[in-house]
Amino acid sequence: MFWNFVATIICGLGAAGIALGIRAITAKKAPRWIIPVFAGLGMLSYLVYGEYTWYDHKQTLLPDKAVVVDTEQKQLFFRPWTYVFPYVTAFSAVDVESIARDTKNAEIVRFTLYRFEQTVTDAVSHRVHLINCQTQELVPLASNGSPRVDNLKRLNNNDPLLNTVCGA
Repeated sequence: MFWNFVATIICGLGAAGIALGIRAITAKKAPRWIIPVFAGLGMLSYLVYGEYTWYDHKQTLLPDKAVVVDTEQKQLFFRPWTYVFPYVTAFSAVDVESIARDTKNAEIVRFTLYRFEQTVTDAVSHRVHLINCQTQELVPLASNGSPRVDNLKRLNNNDPLLNTVCGA
């Protein structure tokens, strides 16, 4: 967070420096208002760049055994460019090494699902789940290890989560 702030300020100062250079080249005939406009555009450009490269950057930080199984894209009214070019704001990944068939039924698999979300500060959460590969039912586990049947979810045949966990 701190380094993003520093980089944003530096981009704004750099863009303002370009505007000062334009004023110097034009013998100060370019209007003075281009300096804050360039500074604002430089900072905004860096922030937009950071939003659009966040997902690719986070993927490079994942371990080799992690598989991305879901992505979310949002269109936000206060970021009007997202209506034309939506970007990934959150994604879920499964660490293949966390997959275990340690239950009595061989069709029931336990695994950890990680969720990464782009907010003011990056948020990462994880939760252990059970999946029945035969009935395609996904159930999260509570902190005490008991299944949360009230949150049961049925998966489609072509769901990447089902294919990743049950195919391993």
